[in-house]
This record gives sequence, structure tokens and C-alpha cells, in this order.
Amino acid sequence: MATVKSKPIPSTKALKNKPAPNAKAALKTATTSPVKPAAKPADRPTAPVAAKAMKAVKTIKPPKPKKDKLVRDSFTIPKSEYLVIDALKQRAVKLGSPAKRSELMRAGIKALAGMADGAFADALKNVPAIKTGRPSKG
Repeated sequence: MATVKSKPIPSTKALKNKPAPNAKAALKTATTSPVKPAAKPADRPTAPVAAKAMKAVKTIKPPKPKKDKLVRDSFTIPKSEYLVIDALKQRAVKLGSPAKRSELMRAGIKALAGMADGAFADALKNVPAIKTGRPSKG
């Protein structure tokens, strides 16, 4: 008697993961063919068209002014004039708009810049010259 060799039976896991040869081709054509949407009435606008129209209208914003570069500097000031700065700070608080020391200095510079030449020269004459540099310890 002759023995008949049989093919090994594939496991059920291999059968589940491996699609049939014809099913692969059918799956490929099904995923690549585009689906055409149903025709919509032309008398009403669709939501994407309205959204595109809203995007087309842009509000024109004014350009932002460039910020000035800040510079740190140090200077020497007599104690009596330094106390005037503190008095001006207290005066600003009483008026309802507290100010920092640097804001007072900048306001003073703007006030000097706005003066006429004669008033500016008089203001400079009222300020005594002081020795530059760090004060001595003592």
C-alpha cells in the first residue's frame, strides 16, 4: 500500500490574518476609488464656502511701533536734589498717579526738551556743576 502525503493544515491564526487573493484586489480598488458626494442644491451656500468668505476678509491692523532700546546708566546727584525726587514721588501719589524715580527723570527730560531756548538756558544756569565720578567715602 502506498502512503499519501498530506499538506500540513495551517493554524487558524494564520487563516485569520491572511486575506484571500481576490479579496486583496477588491480591497485595493475599494479604498482607492473616490466616493462622490450627492449633489447639493445651488441656491444655498455651504458651510465651507461661508468659512472661506470669512477668511478672505482680513482686518487691517496698524503696525506696532518699535520699542526703544533701553540703556542703563549711572550718575551722581547731590543728596538735596535726590530728596526732591522723593518729594516729587510723594506728590505724584497724592495726585493719584504714582511714579517711579526713572519716570520722574524721563518726565523732567521731556519738560526740558519742550522748553524754549531762553527758558532752557535759565534752567541749566540754576543747576550747579558737580565733580563727576563716584563720591568719596566719608
